[in-house]
Amino acid sequence: MGKFFGKIRNWWSRHKPTKRRLIQLYAALLTNANIKGFFSGDIYAGGAKYFCVPGLNCYSCPGAAGACPLGALQNALTQSKTSTPYYILGILVLFGILLGRTICGFLCPIGLGQELLYKIKTPKLRKSRYTRILSYLKYVILIVFVIAIPVIYGLIDRTVPAFCKYICPAGTFGGALGLLINPANHGLYEMLGPLFTWKFCLMIAICTASVFIFRAFCRFLCPLGAIYSFFNRIALLGVKVDRDSCTDCGLCVSHCKMDVKHVGDHECINCGECISVCPAKAISWKGGKLFVRPNETPVLAEGPEEPVRPLGALLSDPSAGSAAEETPETAPEAPSEAEVAEESAAEPAPAARKKRGRRFWMQFAAWTAALALLAGALVYYNFIDRPEVVYGNEEGNVCPDFTLPVLQGGGETFTLSARRGKVVILNFWTTYCDPCKKEIPYFEQIANEYEGEVVVAIVHGTDVIEDVPSFIRDTMGWGDYTSYFLQDTQEERTYLTLGGRSTWPMTVILDKEGVIRLVRQGETSYEFLRTQVEGLLGH
Repeated sequence: MGKFFGKIRNWWSRHKPTKRRLIQLYAALLTNANIKGFFSGDIYAGGAKYFCVPGLNCYSCPGAAGACPLGALQNALTQSKTSTPYYILGILVLFGILLGRTICGFLCPIGLGQELLYKIKTPKLRKSRYTRILSYLKYVILIVFVIAIPVIYGLIDRTVPAFCKYICPAGTFGGALGLLINPANHGLYEMLGPLFTWKFCLMIAICTASVFIFRAFCRFLCPLGAIYSFFNRIALLGVKVDRDSCTDCGLCVSHCKMDVKHVGDHECINCGECISVCPAKAISWKGGKLFVRPNETPVLAEGPEEPVRPLGALLSDPSAGSAAEETPETAPEAPSEAEVAEESAAEPAPAARKKRGRRFWMQFAAWTAALALLAGALVYYNFIDRPEVVYGNEEGNVCPDFTLPVLQGGGETFTLSARRGKVVILNFWTTYCDPCKKEIPYFEQIANEYEGEVVVAIVHGTDVIEDVPSFIRDTMGWGDYTSYFLQDTQEERTYLTLGGRSTWPMTVILDKEGVIRLVRQGETSYEFLRTQVEGLLGH
């Protein structure tokens, strides 16, 4: 039995997670603390979503407790025509000045996922001059997909977060797949198309590349890492090199799996692994007095200092590698274990115990505070917080109330809030839109099939119809109808309020609580509508 437990102990000593890995796991759980979202299939929409997490973490992930800084930046840039995005720019600058790319090395869930994939036993592609050149691709993606395209489309009043929409693997894995795997969202499968296929294939390609290439997405594609890299040299926390102690041996650069030219440059993720391989102990943590303890370097005995030789000199002249080999008569012998133990025993015991005790209690306090924060976040998001009602025209928002006249006559009006408890389908159309006229019978069929459960309101645009019943009968070929035909205001206020952009038809589907579950631009089909209704009714 003792041998069995000894094997377990040996295995654990070889495979136990490092402190950095524990921090990565902690950060991933903290930024996705809304665990109940994975079971309910809903996206958290509480007040904390106004705050950005440091790493790349999709807003639409069911577990996401905050907003993604890249998504927030793109959405803010689309509004830059009318307002300067001070808030998100300030957040990014704050994160950059405090941490730089330490966020990539310690706090980004996508970085953690790539490192775990890289642990799979396969041949690995080592870094080279070509990967170094390829690492600049992420700056091109930052300029084109994060900045240029959102700004250009924002000038014509359209919101296109290009990186999130066309590239981001976090959105595909956390947002799309995180929602699609939940049975409550089976109606979303009808909405999948070529764009999802492209993003899914791209995500698979990135995951596959990460098995063979260390942090492939971070090194070549991630624009958030590109943003933080601009602050890496001035960040308060990170790694630094003492140039007076550095021997330029190159072990730190050769050991690093990122495309760095020197420690702490724009490609460095400040993981700290280079600290342990530096023979001259020249690499240490910046901000040691504020955040982390500085390196512990051995205290040299008094006497003439031996100059530190560069690695190249040691390799070219092996005889120069050891002072003991060069002058065995004068070189001090290595102390034996007994002498070390005797010297340790001679050290003042009270001072050593006080130092160890202070270190223990500092670490204990830090871990206790971190675990308390995580426990508090899990309790808050899963048991306490109830998201406030958010009105708007996006999916997940509560649809703003409106009252419009009914075109069937009799002076009747249609008030949206009076239809709570039923699924409501709003279809916006105009008489000069042929696809609109083609799909209207589908809505009437749904209204008849689910009468009492579903309310269908077909909202007409600004062009005037003198005799609505005759128009419907002559154009659509049927006279009795269950759907409500409504007349929008002369300014198309309802249509514009719900996100209309002079494109017809547009369909908006609300659940029984009045929450927008679907906004669809363009023509639809009966099968698609039926699937959406079945999903909301739970049939």
